[in-house]
Amino acid sequence: MFWCDQLLNKLNLNESQVVNDSKTPSGRAHVGALRGVIIHDVIYKILQEKGVPVRYLFGVDDYDPLDELPYGKNEHFEQYLGMPLCNVPPPSESTASDMADYYINEFFEVFDYLGVQVEKYRLRDIYRNGQFDEVIDRILQQAATVRQVYKTVSNSNRPAHWYPFQVICEQCGKLGTTEVSDYDGKEVTYTCRPTLVKWAKGCGYQGKMSPFSGHGKLPWKLEWVAKWKFFGITIEGAGKDHTTKGGSRDVAAQCLKEIFQQQSPLNIPYEFFLVGGAKMSSSRGVGAAAKEMAEFLPPEILRFLMIRPQPHKPINFPVDEDNIVKLFNEFDRYHTLTQPVPTADVSSVSNVSDEIKRSYCLSEIQPEGHYYQANLQLIEALVQLPHLDPVPEIEKRKGSPLTEIELKHLHRRIASVKYWLNHYATEEEKLRLRETLPPQANQLTVSQRAFLTLLAQELLNTLWEEETLQAKIFAVARLIPIAQPLAFQAIYRVLFDRDSGPKAGNLFVFLNRDFVVNRFQELSYDKVEFWRDTAITSAQFETWCQEQKTEMTSVLTRIDSIDIDSVAGVKAQSGIVELVITFSDHKTYGQRVWLESATEEIQTVATQWIQTLTTQGTLSIAPFPLPPT
Repeated sequence: MFWCDQLLNKLNLNESQVVNDSKTPSGRAHVGALRGVIIHDVIYKILQEKGVPVRYLFGVDDYDPLDELPYGKNEHFEQYLGMPLCNVPPPSESTASDMADYYINEFFEVFDYLGVQVEKYRLRDIYRNGQFDEVIDRILQQAATVRQVYKTVSNSNRPAHWYPFQVICEQCGKLGTTEVSDYDGKEVTYTCRPTLVKWAKGCGYQGKMSPFSGHGKLPWKLEWVAKWKFFGITIEGAGKDHTTKGGSRDVAAQCLKEIFQQQSPLNIPYEFFLVGGAKMSSSRGVGAAAKEMAEFLPPEILRFLMIRPQPHKPINFPVDEDNIVKLFNEFDRYHTLTQPVPTADVSSVSNVSDEIKRSYCLSEIQPEGHYYQANLQLIEALVQLPHLDPVPEIEKRKGSPLTEIELKHLHRRIASVKYWLNHYATEEEKLRLRETLPPQANQLTVSQRAFLTLLAQELLNTLWEEETLQAKIFAVARLIPIAQPLAFQAIYRVLFDRDSGPKAGNLFVFLNRDFVVNRFQELSYDKVEFWRDTAITSAQFETWCQEQKTEMTSVLTRIDSIDIDSVAGVKAQSGIVELVITFSDHKTYGQRVWLESATEEIQTVATQWIQTLTTQGTLSIAPFPLPPT
């Protein structure tokens, strides 16, 4: 069952629901702030789907004091520390009304991009319009109850003269430096203390004023209570740092219960969003801004990134090539599973888990059904090969013109690749076709060199089509034999001077055949060294044959030897028997058996050994003039 459906089982869905989330706009919103936005949006959409009357509210906590400086903006904002965000002017180049407006507008642009529709409210308006006045009065009247909750729930002591409210100082305009010490039912007594906090200095003024109509605000734990009470909120999650035992969420929930005799909304504790293992911080400039990530990832991919993991699991998203490709490929896999081609067997979709269906469908900005989706790593290669236009190349692979929807998604992926190349890719990750053989290619093993040589021979007469080319690469790797990762590493090293890359068969299609063949033939290798690197003993081969015999359909052989005069240290009677074995799945595999004799020619020894295998019924072997290695 999808995580959201499990959560909603705790609610009475016969009643209307109010979902709430909020943000303090004290700097550029980092991408981690989107996790709560998307989690609440998923809940909202599923409730709508179930026919439950529901609202999704999003609050701008712009009455919070400026308590830290946005990254890179010290010079402008430092003088306003302690003032309400909505009273702080924006940077001089901005047309925004204030600091809060300056930062939240960019965040709301990302909402639109991700298809998130909310009812926005700003706390400056709520306070100034007196909408919280009744709640404020009730909380101040029961300040002793609040102090007791702090003590019993979070083991935090508040003195008897502490009241849960801060006013905007009449003299200096600061909010974060004021302390309320009394309430008579109409006015509060307060002091703007110079040393109340480390990040701002109060002016020392003392006075009395009404706490109503925007003259001050509740501390955020009690502000939670006010929102829950005033808006009738039934669902609101919070990050893990707020939902630990005895933490701010527990304090707020208990205050709501003690003062207003109400239960707190359904909580969805969610983990941090990390970029390369680092927690986001707007003030320290750590991690990507939400706007930047929206410029990087297509909306459905960014939603998928947030939706697929369960809320209680952290998301760690390094922006290296492997992780980017993995994210897109996983989304494409979900797309294929949930949106099969129209001619496909619909029963295959019914076997797909609810988790996969929900994750994909809730990632879509709008339902689009099946469409052809180009592989990201292929697009990455096309974008970096300047002689190619990605659109017609992708249309060739599809076999028909791209639809409007397909073109939209292709252009989004092209933009993603270009953004990644310009902002995140290391020099090693960039795909640059080398005009000459890279020096690092000389570090390839003898088996990798032999693989490239044989592959070059095979490519001369291979149909220059991606699937055929990919199959040929695998076939040659089996003949050497060499592990597939090492085979592909050799290809990428001699062409791009890197260890990995897009699907090689796809890549070859974009390159000139003669160029590829010539490049693969540039590295020579020592034949005897290659034999020693890949050959096994006759006993090892016979054991292997016994294990594989029932699957073998044919065996072809070739005998080769080396003259002692040509290679120092190798006996004249040393050589190999090369065998090409075909299996019932029609795949061929190479084996190389090393033979030595001090008295007989290697041709004689090898022939006798092959005859013995045939006579014993181990194998049915035929000679075959394999190309020399």
